[in-house]
Amino acid sequence: MNIQLIRNATLIVQYAGKKFLVDPFLSEKGTLPAFPNAAREDQKNPLVALPLSIEEIISEVDAVIVTHLHIDHWDDAAKEALPKAIKLFTQNEEDAQEIQNAGFTNVEVLQTDTVYEGIQLIKTKGEHGRGEILNMAGKVCGVVFKHPTEKTLYVAGDTVWYEEVQQTIQTHQPEIIVVNGGDNQFMQGGSLVMNEEDIYNVYQATPKSQIISVHMEAVNHWNLSREDLRNFAIKKGMSANVHVPNDGESYTF
Repeated sequence: MNIQLIRNATLIVQYAGKKFLVDPFLSEKGTLPAFPNAAREDQKNPLVALPLSIEEIISEVDAVIVTHLHIDHWDDAAKEALPKAIKLFTQNEEDAQEIQNAGFTNVEVLQTDTVYEGIQLIKTKGEHGRGEILNMAGKVCGVVFKHPTEKTLYVAGDTVWYEEVQQTIQTHQPEIIVVNGGDNQFMQGGSLVMNEEDIYNVYQATPKSQIISVHMEAVNHWNLSREDLRNFAIKKGMSANVHVPNDGESYTF
């Protein structure tokens, strides 16, 4: 497999001969409002430009996975750029209906036993924060990829560390894990995605796995920098397992 970080949580995953685009956030730099009640409200989103052209990103994509509909995972630029007949997976019927309302005609709700072109796509649970903030953050999912010719991949999505993430790791034993690790926050409510301690918990749960942290420094409410996470990984002795890619960087496993 090859995993390329585009920006934020947007990934290109080449897996078992298929090209997946995950959580496409394709707006040009600075064209969207800042998230309110958060750091850097004076900076419009996205904070950084795409590392590739939209044409390069969507070229020859076989399927799209949208873990949830927050604007930094599924935006108008993605809706405009992607072919309306493309295969598109999402987390539930509510999200599927909204995507269909945008003109997409080949939308499928992920299950725990979805199979696409011989590839298992297993929907996993996530919690987009802790406590009361969950009511505002809404439902999210992750996905486990499995195929006989590939290592098992777990894309955790917008979730903090909690028992269901631990259970997913125990059940599926993924060799490769992608976490959303920017510790994004509003002024109140705490972490919406993983912070450094959450990522350390992932490492402790599966110390032989390779962990890639994305969703960093791309939207205004980020709280954990790449540099700080890299330094934390060194401090905790997990830098050989925890990868913190720059936008456009890729890994082959």
